[in-house]
Amino acid sequence: MGSRGPRIRPVASLTHGRRPHASEPLCVTERTIDVSASSRWRRLATLRWHNILMIVVAHALAVVALFHFEWSALFVCAILYFWTACLGLTLGWHRLLSHGSFKAHPAVRYFLAASGSLALQNGPIEWVGVHRVHHAHTDEEEDPHTPLVQIAWAHIGWIFAPLPFDPRDFARDLERDRGIRIIDRCHWLFSIALAVALYAAGEWWNQVGVAWVLWGMAVRTVLVFHATWFVNSAAHTWGYRNFETNDNSRNLWWVAVLTFGEGWHNNHHAAHRCAAHGIRWWEFDLTYAIVRALERVGLATQVVHPPRTADMPTEPVKAPAIGR
Repeated sequence: MGSRGPRIRPVASLTHGRRPHASEPLCVTERTIDVSASSRWRRLATLRWHNILMIVVAHALAVVALFHFEWSALFVCAILYFWTACLGLTLGWHRLLSHGSFKAHPAVRYFLAASGSLALQNGPIEWVGVHRVHHAHTDEEEDPHTPLVQIAWAHIGWIFAPLPFDPRDFARDLERDRGIRIIDRCHWLFSIALAVALYAAGEWWNQVGVAWVLWGMAVRTVLVFHATWFVNSAAHTWGYRNFETNDNSRNLWWVAVLTFGEGWHNNHHAAHRCAAHGIRWWEFDLTYAIVRALERVGLATQVVHPPRTADMPTEPVKAPAIGR
């Protein structure tokens, strides 16, 4: 997989040659990935049992949580959903670590990286490496989670199968960061510490420690799981397009709501280094608003902004859903 420019033909330019360019590939190295779309499901003969165990246990405990409902536990779930999905995964692992959409103060960088670990989607180095392969080969045979195989594969099936490449080969910049390496190796400890803290705080609050753990850990984790997976599946299947990219990325409003802006996915694939994913007035992107707030107080620098005025088409491209 050689370092190359994006395989897109934009209807409109997001960056107009700004530097650093929003479409510039980040840390893609020369590697060979041996995978065929027709053989993906057969890779399930050797399963990634740690992923299966985590997903099954989280869903089972989320069902148990329904019998331990407390309004305070629901509030805890909502706060932690924002913390892990928005600050951890969307802002930290995706826009900062995967694409370098901005530079962050080291304290912010490591806080966001650790926050993403609370989503229980393995460590940041593997996550980033897989995501960069997805961008280098979007909806091609080498794409680890394209819905062109099946939408079920893109949503969850690929997580169970061994990867046909080593994600660390595509995240060497993170491997060189000692702080990120430590977070990556200890990512489970953050969730264990959070679970203990939730139980203690819940018991102190009103003897609702079990409810806080079930809702703050299991329910919240399951919700973040599926919100993340919908970007891979639904946002490559349904929705409209602002840009004629050589992939099947779509802008899908309800995925954008669940993921704090990630659902404007066609915009992202057209200029993947751009910190803003929403570019039309109705494409609200809370994560970009947070980036701009961090920039104002000096905690984010070198932000890859969209231009003030983009030569956008009058109407979005109406894209039919992928047939199944």
